[in-house]
Amino acid sequence: MFRATAAARSVCEITPDFLKNRGVRGLLLDIDNTLTTHDNPVPADGVLEWIAAVKAAGIQMRLVSNNHPPRVEPFAELLGIPCVCESKKPLSKGFRQAMAEMQLPKSELCVIGDQIYTDILGANWFHVRSIYVRPMELEKTVFFRCKRFLEKPFLPREQDFI
Repeated sequence: MFRATAAARSVCEITPDFLKNRGVRGLLLDIDNTLTTHDNPVPADGVLEWIAAVKAAGIQMRLVSNNHPPRVEPFAELLGIPCVCESKKPLSKGFRQAMAEMQLPKSELCVIGDQIYTDILGANWFHVRSIYVRPMELEKTVFFRCKRFLEKPFLPREQDFI
């Protein structure tokens, strides 16, 4: 339940061809430490170009975040991607809503995120594929430091990265 289908060092390493060759037509994307650093209103270097390439390949995207609308909606607007706020990951609420909006079956969806206990576990509970990406920077709060420590046994090995 805690293992991703695939792993990448960053979203920018996940090519549209990689996704299309696996039948992925819809991405459910985390924001913080996946597309930008935590609470940063600006996408990380290369993310806008990656999103443009994914869109050009005809792959739909939704931001699915546990964060509140004031954090998620401006970021989604900047990227030109619809969003689901307060998704309650790892529960399926947000994934289910995004899937309904995209009108795609689970077999054509993939979750991309940096957290094992929200993104990857949620994808597995929802029975969709997942791609773990390394966090862009480690959070400094005690909560996140404990969470990252507890994730270590489930992190992909170096040879597992695409």
